[in-house]
Amino acid sequence: MASFFYIIPIFVVFTLWLSFLSFMAPTISGPEEIALRFPTSFDDLFSLSKLFKAYLESNRTYMFCLFISAYLYKQAFCIPGSALLNILGGAIFGLWTALPLCCFLTGLGATLSYLLSKSFAEDLVLHFWSKEVDRIRTKIASHNDELLFFLLSLRLMPLTPNWLLNLISPIVGVPLPLFFITVFLGLIPYNYICIQAGAMLGSISSFDDVLTSKTMLQLSGLAFVVIIPGIVKRYVKLEK
Repeated sequence: MASFFYIIPIFVVFTLWLSFLSFMAPTISGPEEIALRFPTSFDDLFSLSKLFKAYLESNRTYMFCLFISAYLYKQAFCIPGSALLNILGGAIFGLWTALPLCCFLTGLGATLSYLLSKSFAEDLVLHFWSKEVDRIRTKIASHNDELLFFLLSLRLMPLTPNWLLNLISPIVGVPLPLFFITVFLGLIPYNYICIQAGAMLGSISSFDDVLTSKTMLQLSGLAFVVIIPGIVKRYVKLEK
């Protein structure tokens, strides 16, 4: 478990980079200047979206660099709040710029988490989440012939939190290319819902307005549709 401590200097470097970006924020004459921080509430989203839109107009490259760095930071180190960044991305960049950007960053950030877990945190994950590791390993073994569809269904209907799946995946032998593809594709519906909410930020007042019972049913339906080919493939195999 001592190898886990190698993550600390990596975390420090990422944190210093974000601090540097905060220090280099462009001077603007629009919205009142506020302290740069990760959003934790809808009040934060409203104030930060106004500030970041002004940054985008003042220095587009800086705003993209700041958003990408913040997103990867949260994903790589399993820090809660990526949904709020999706909403913020929709408010800043609009739906059709934010959607491919956030989906790619979701896949890339999850890949960083995968690599950190594989390199430094395997003992830690096995110590704290051994039951989850055994459960996922067993399910992967039983769905080996339709692994793509199974992994997609885990992302579309996450009974296991996405951050924990990121940490467990290298330990149970999920290949990295397949891991990236299933994260990228499997979280498109969820990202779309959050980003679309961000594009209409003025009409929502809490996260409950984003993940309604209707949207959760839609996500569950999509998960079922995705695993149908895998079920059909297994049935045909049994018939033979």
